[in-house]
Amino acid sequence: MKFHKEGYTSLAIVVLVVLIINALADYYNAPDYLKWFLYLLSAFLVITILQFFRSPSKQTTPDDRIVLCPADGKVVVIEETEETEYFQDRRIQVSIFMSPINVHVNRNPISGIVTYFKYHPGKFLVAWHPKSSTDNERTTVVVKNANGIEVLFRQIAGAMARRIVWYVKEEDQVTQGEEFGFIKFGSRVDLFLPLGTKIDVNIGDKVTGAKTIIARI
Repeated sequence: MKFHKEGYTSLAIVVLVVLIINALADYYNAPDYLKWFLYLLSAFLVITILQFFRSPSKQTTPDDRIVLCPADGKVVVIEETEETEYFQDRRIQVSIFMSPINVHVNRNPISGIVTYFKYHPGKFLVAWHPKSSTDNERTTVVVKNANGIEVLFRQIAGAMARRIVWYVKEEDQVTQGEEFGFIKFGSRVDLFLPLGTKIDVNIGDKVTGAKTIIARI
């Protein structure tokens, strides 16, 4: 298990704050019960940061016939909807909600060429809000695989998530299962798939990035 590169700044800040608080408690000879409370709080904060930014190694064999899950979490939406940004037609939307305890690495659901990328500044509505897909801070990525099928996936910030990170741009060649981004402190990822796609998950399923098969195309 690795520690993700996006977490180094957060870890440094937490460690610095912890050291300062505990040093002040010792300097001013705080009561023992307060010191122990600060020790436990310090351990909790450090452990929280370490678990949040964990980055498990994933090994996948690319397969153009399937769509892999782009993130760890729970399936909260499976529905036919209008995709208005890129396709401008009806698509099957599958949404994965990531809680603060999930791994927050985002991975390519398919291999291919990035045909479209756009970052949208926006609000920070809770990730399950119906308008979070269109009103929240988000990125939109479209990848076309070797069979000419395009899949759109979207990172969406939530009420706690205040930073979306991406590592792709238009015309990049991407590989299924590899990282394309990271969202800090809980949010969701939406997939938009062609009508008629066979969906292999159900609402409420717990899914794993780069492992769970979302659909077959």
